[in-house]
Amino acid sequence: MLHRLTAFVAVTALIGVSACQQAAPDQPTAPDDGQAQAPSEALAVNYACDSGVTIEARYPDKTSAQMTYKGQDYVLRNVQAASGARYIGSGVEWWTTSRDGREVATLSLLSPNEEVAVSVLEQCARPLTAAAPDLTSGITPPQPMPQPTPIPAQGGVLPASAPCKGPQLKMAAEDGDAGAGNRVRNFSLQNVGASACTLIGYPGVTLLDGRGQAVTSVRADQSPGSYFRQGQAPTPVDLAPQARAYFEVAWNVVPNEAAGQKTCPEVATLRATAPGDSAAIGLAFAFQPCGGKIRVSPIRSASAVQPAT
Repeated sequence: MLHRLTAFVAVTALIGVSACQQAAPDQPTAPDDGQAQAPSEALAVNYACDSGVTIEARYPDKTSAQMTYKGQDYVLRNVQAASGARYIGSGVEWWTTSRDGREVATLSLLSPNEEVAVSVLEQCARPLTAAAPDLTSGITPPQPMPQPTPIPAQGGVLPASAPCKGPQLKMAAEDGDAGAGNRVRNFSLQNVGASACTLIGYPGVTLLDGRGQAVTSVRADQSPGSYFRQGQAPTPVDLAPQARAYFEVAWNVVPNEAAGQKTCPEVATLRATAPGDSAAIGLAFAFQPCGGKIRVSPIRSASAVQPAT
């Protein structure tokens, strides 16, 4: 009897041990809780800018963007835009639009209330290919995002299929205005090529002295609108062969004596590049900008050149 009781206890113990061993895998694993739910890092997208720098952006979702510019990180939020995707935050605006197989992006400084861009810092772009899909929607597709159907401009003209390049453009000085120490001059960009093209954004403007050296003491600030129409964002300008688009340069002719300026630098040549292009177009144009800066408007159509009334 004692022998049977001992055997029964031994078998019961074995069954209990086996039951515990089988139940172990169903227990929660606390150390992994939370870590497995952490979101994966969004894919980085690199934009090549006209200045030579590269801006890295990430789009973790449809409502935000993360951008790295000159070693500094910016966290931005998505806001309403007339076209493309617009993000603001930390005093800057990041605005992207897809066009002609490229994603064009503009980085601008914002006004103190973070409502209006007051100065463009960089003009950038990247190709939209299978290796570089449009990520501004927060979704990474396996193939290029379909491009939106072009919307006819005023008059029913569809945007041109290719951006204008330096070799097909000719620059000339046009009319201007003056008053109270300020000067404004319009410059035209004529399409001298055989096919239509499109300009959108700001020209890259550099100034040269009489020896052909860059006038580094004067910077070109890009600001929305023009001297007569402030705050207007860039819009596409379609150029048929021989047609002209315009941009404006404004400057001051009074030395900034508060900053110790007694004379203003002499400029002999104005050099411009089309948005997204590096081929410069030069024009002999003598003037003396004071205050260390000039203001450059977006490229506009002929109908937008006249002063507001």
